[in-house]
Amino acid sequence: MDLEPVAAAMRRAVQLAERGLGATTPNPVVGCVILAADGSVIGQGWHERAGGPHAEIRALAAAGERARGGTAVVTLEPCTHTGRTGPCAEVLIAAGVSRVAIGVADPTPRAGGGAQRLREVGIEVIDGVEAQACEDVARHWLTAVRRGRPRVTWKLAATLDGRTAAADGSSRWITSAEARADVHRLRARCDAVLVGAGTVRADDPHLAVRGIEGARQPLRVVIDSAGAVPPTARVLDAAAPTLVIAGEDAPAQQLRRLRDAGVDVAVVPNAAKGVDLTAVLAELARREVIDLVVEGGARLAGSLVSLGVVDEVIAYLAPVLLGAGPAALGSAGIETIDDALRLRPIDVTPFGPDIRLTAVTTLTN
Repeated sequence: MDLEPVAAAMRRAVQLAERGLGATTPNPVVGCVILAADGSVIGQGWHERAGGPHAEIRALAAAGERARGGTAVVTLEPCTHTGRTGPCAEVLIAAGVSRVAIGVADPTPRAGGGAQRLREVGIEVIDGVEAQACEDVARHWLTAVRRGRPRVTWKLAATLDGRTAAADGSSRWITSAEARADVHRLRARCDAVLVGAGTVRADDPHLAVRGIEGARQPLRVVIDSAGAVPPTARVLDAAAPTLVIAGEDAPAQQLRRLRDAGVDVAVVPNAAKGVDLTAVLAELARREVIDLVVEGGARLAGSLVSLGVVDEVIAYLAPVLLGAGPAALGSAGIETIDDALRLRPIDVTPFGPDIRLTAVTTLTN
């Protein structure tokens, strides 16, 4: 059998899956293409939103009766459980497909097992088609399932010499308007944006999505061990939901002040310095945060790197040199070159005069 049409269909399915980014949490993004016996495309679809039809259902609906005897090409193993929608493996069986190509196995005990079910009824299953591309497109959800915590993406904007501000503290603007607009697209895709209290006090960031009509707003999360976020902070406005995560020793009156102002507050155990970041991630996982973007600052990023939970870095790099000023990354517990955290680049895209470099840790995929 010539697998090139199947591989080409899987690459198309990955493109379709990308369309669901930011809309399917707590479910994965999935793309599906249906091929006729001669290899031609007769149906395609993707998981558009949580609770909506799965990719296989949409693709089979487009293909209709022509799907019988054909091949279903799916980025993620078809599910076997009934939730807000029925099991996709059974729908594929009922449609009469003769072959199913799968990019990545479903790691969840409840939904996995679709490949085995298909084989039990005599349907040929091809595993691992364009596996890396399928891993990459679903990496946020896969990390959350496999590790029991949100996938952590550290986003930074810096000069070529790694500075996030000049020696006098000025930082607006290091990167271009084009790069800043892309940051809003990143926020619209993720479930939550995380900063530390120091960043709130120093920069007063807003963290909501702007300039994208109909965009879903992420949960804005502020780690503040003392619960002392200023009541005038822009991150507390009504543009998007906000969660303040405080330490267990935070003064009760501070937390009451925040709650009285309509701010959601969670309390987690303290650690040697500030709050326990593992507990922070567990709290966000409990709230079904899959895709977490960390936007500041250097100390928080360094602590997360030291903890070994940074899965991805998105760096907006401007062709600018400052020579002095705050570094992008704080102390991360790395003492020698042998201990350096090395990542795998997966994308380099220009935005105006700047570039966006996306890289993932080698342990993520």
